[in-house]
Amino acid sequence: MITLTHAMVLAAGLGTRMRPLTDDRPKPLLELDGRSLLDHALDRLEAAGVARAVVNAHWYAESIVAAMARRTRPEIVIQREEALLETGGGVAMALPRLGDAPFAVVNGDAFWLDGPTPALTRLSAAFDPDAMDALLLMVRTTQVEGAVGSGDFLLDPVGRMRRPKEREIAPYLFAGVQILAPGLFADAPGGAFSLNRLYDRAAAQGRLFGLVHDGVWFHLSTPEDLRHAEETLRAGLARALF
Repeated sequence: MITLTHAMVLAAGLGTRMRPLTDDRPKPLLELDGRSLLDHALDRLEAAGVARAVVNAHWYAESIVAAMARRTRPEIVIQREEALLETGGGVAMALPRLGDAPFAVVNGDAFWLDGPTPALTRLSAAFDPDAMDALLLMVRTTQVEGAVGSGDFLLDPVGRMRRPKEREIAPYLFAGVQILAPGLFADAPGGAFSLNRLYDRAAAQGRLFGLVHDGVWFHLSTPEDLRHAEETLRAGLARALF
């Protein structure tokens, strides 16, 4: 169990699959249920007790800066990326601002509704620094509308994760919410790289774990996904599950 104080929100991507909505703005500033996706993510982090959040920015970075100037909590640190660093490179660059303890990382387009206990609280309670380098929030593919491919990971009975083998279907998708230990980045490459590279190394060492989400998660990849999520929320269908 850990206490979350620091976090990063990944908001630097180009959001190409969400075009034309992202032709003139970053994907995390698209609105859902009356607030931007970025504000939704930061609201969850604030509620979990996070005091400082690094937000990276690249595509229409000034829009991110302006939007974050309106927030007072958590404390926002903007990380401008002149060149895209991908997920791993972005977090690696932010490490000096994220402290020495495990921290949360949330995708800027992740949107979820909590179950009986908030997802970030569940992740914090389940994180074991002695056994884990990363704990990822996972969703069952059967609960996701649209194409999910072969899935992302399989979990063993204690939550340890591995990739699917050839012709194997994985029943879980990564929800874009996680807690990472700084040690995950030991000997990480410089420049741009994907967090998947570090996940695979941690999995080989038995230190990559997953926790299955017990609430609702929305896959927000295309404009149609966003419209569907808005319609679902307006109809009250997702909230009615709890």
